[in-house]
Amino acid sequence: MPRKIVVTSALPYANGPIHIGHLVEYLQTDIWVRFQKISGNQCFYFCADDTHGTAIMISAKNKGITPEQLIDGVHEEHYNDFKRFLIEFDNYYSTHSSENRTFSETIFNRLNAAGSITKRSIDQAWCPNCKMALPDRFIRGTCPKCKAEDQYGDSCEVCSATYQPTDLINPRCSNCGSTPVLKQSEHYFFKLTDYEKQLRDIFAKGYIQESVSNKLDEWFNAGLKDWDISRDGPYFGFKIPGEEDKYFYVWLDAPIGYMASAKNYCDKNGLDFNAVWNGPDYELYHFIGKDIMYFHALFWPAMLVGAGFKTANKLFVHGFLTVDGQKMSKSRGTFIKAATYLNHLDPEYLRYYYASKLSAGIDDLDLSFEDFINKINSDLVGKFTNLASRAAPMLKSKLNSRLGKLDGEGKKLIDTIAAAGNEITQNYENLNYAAVIRTATALADLANRYVEQNQPWTTIKTDPEKARTTLTATLNAVRILTIYLKPVLPAFAEKVERLLNIGKLTFADIHTTLQEHNINDFERLFERVDKEKVDAMIEESKDTGDKPMAAEPTPAITAEPIKPECTIEDFAKIDLRIAQVVKAERVEGADKLLRLQLDIGGIQKNVLAGIAQAYQPEAIIGKIVIVFANLKPRQMRFGLSEGMILASGPGGKEIFMLTADAGAKPGAKVS
Repeated sequence: MPRKIVVTSALPYANGPIHIGHLVEYLQTDIWVRFQKISGNQCFYFCADDTHGTAIMISAKNKGITPEQLIDGVHEEHYNDFKRFLIEFDNYYSTHSSENRTFSETIFNRLNAAGSITKRSIDQAWCPNCKMALPDRFIRGTCPKCKAEDQYGDSCEVCSATYQPTDLINPRCSNCGSTPVLKQSEHYFFKLTDYEKQLRDIFAKGYIQESVSNKLDEWFNAGLKDWDISRDGPYFGFKIPGEEDKYFYVWLDAPIGYMASAKNYCDKNGLDFNAVWNGPDYELYHFIGKDIMYFHALFWPAMLVGAGFKTANKLFVHGFLTVDGQKMSKSRGTFIKAATYLNHLDPEYLRYYYASKLSAGIDDLDLSFEDFINKINSDLVGKFTNLASRAAPMLKSKLNSRLGKLDGEGKKLIDTIAAAGNEITQNYENLNYAAVIRTATALADLANRYVEQNQPWTTIKTDPEKARTTLTATLNAVRILTIYLKPVLPAFAEKVERLLNIGKLTFADIHTTLQEHNINDFERLFERVDKEKVDAMIEESKDTGDKPMAAEPTPAITAEPIKPECTIEDFAKIDLRIAQVVKAERVEGADKLLRLQLDIGGIQKNVLAGIAQAYQPEAIIGKIVIVFANLKPRQMRFGLSEGMILASGPGGKEIFMLTADAGAKPGAKVS
């Protein structure tokens, strides 16, 4: 019976860009959701931007725009970054929504009616310079427990202690640096102590990983404390019902954003929200970082219990990201924005690398760039891509693109790979992605050894049908390995599905085989990672302070500078080959480009050529052209270009391809 599942990730704050540290959580979640979906389960993935609070208000003021304008712009940036990393939400929403306001007021009113809300006067930090009450995260100082410096006003990142801002040693306003003073104000509090028994019961049912149970014991042993859920204006957020200048604290309405996103999706898609979110048929899981565990393990479930809503089945808690063993650093260039990463590297490289490191524990994950380069080149290129690239082009060029039947040896290989299915699925379910990757790479090694032992490049000359049998087993191995990797590498899986001329692969397809079946043309699956690209990404990420604006150049009528000299040895590296255009199409959004698929003697390359104004795509299919075959592939805005066709002319409609006679053989060298 298929399961019904609702999944959430913690809401990214709408006051800055997504970076590679954030992506640990969203990639971990997306992989798990994709696994559930291709296992045949119904799984909804809901998230939203966290949009309220003083930080948003101040940031918008500094930019000279409204908070609404700020959060709208950030929402678009966040969503685009997630989409480019192939993170597939069913709904990505905002906490600044009518649904969120309604749920916040409903939960508050129900808790109030249950006697779980109280009011009392408190001393709160006030910045005389900024003329505003300071939220916890706008006060920095020394932790009262472990004495770590430069900690937030509500919790310590070093020892994980929680406390009141007034407990900080040597506090200061993080906005202006002034020493805050204390002012009295009446605030609303949620009586967390009323729910200790219910919380203990929830934990006893496995609400949180065993690895963090000791932290829960510490909190209970220290005694639960009431939670301040209000903030004084000026503040960007929802007003508390019946109040004129008091607002819900952002941490109250932020997790409620999970519910709001689900409600928005249900209303748009004709689903019953109460059945999806609050009904017994759906499992509910939250993915969070260990820095916000206190809120999600205590306040959030207690609020839901008090207001009559269902609590999650489990919290999945993960650790932080370190880079080369250290905290991310702007000065070292290791505080890398998602958009900066994407300027240089394939998103699936990071998906794969994180998966190879992630387990069910809360240990920090370290991104070592040397290990990153080695793992991508060794695994993705050297194992998985290599397996497909050795088989598919040969089958295409020598054996009419048709798979044969498995023999006994091939069947044994496929049965061995398929037998790992249960282990793979259990490890996905339990968040042990690193174990999935270890198993998949070991199986890829097994398949590559099979190819080496059977040497189809030799038997193709003496016994073509034997070679066909070997290639059939090899591509069936590729198919099953692709199923295992599909939650991690969805774009890779789509390419393999196109290559094998099949529909969308699922875990139900593990024990089927492809025999006597035609495949499609091979397209490159992954490129090797160059250290230069990683270095360029790090360099772009470095924060070197404000750079002086360059003086406006004086216009001059001069010839374009001659580029640095090259030697005859440089020129000799160029490999010009005969190629046939087998496919040509226009590139959407690019007036000058055609996307060409070239056959270079059985090797397929995709080339983006700036000839769209001179040639119609259908007119050049079948043309024999000359291609710069060993030009380093370049990731362009509209896709990867793997070569360059030779052409000349002033531009526009006057571009002329250099062509060869129709009888020229694709792949032949041009001297």
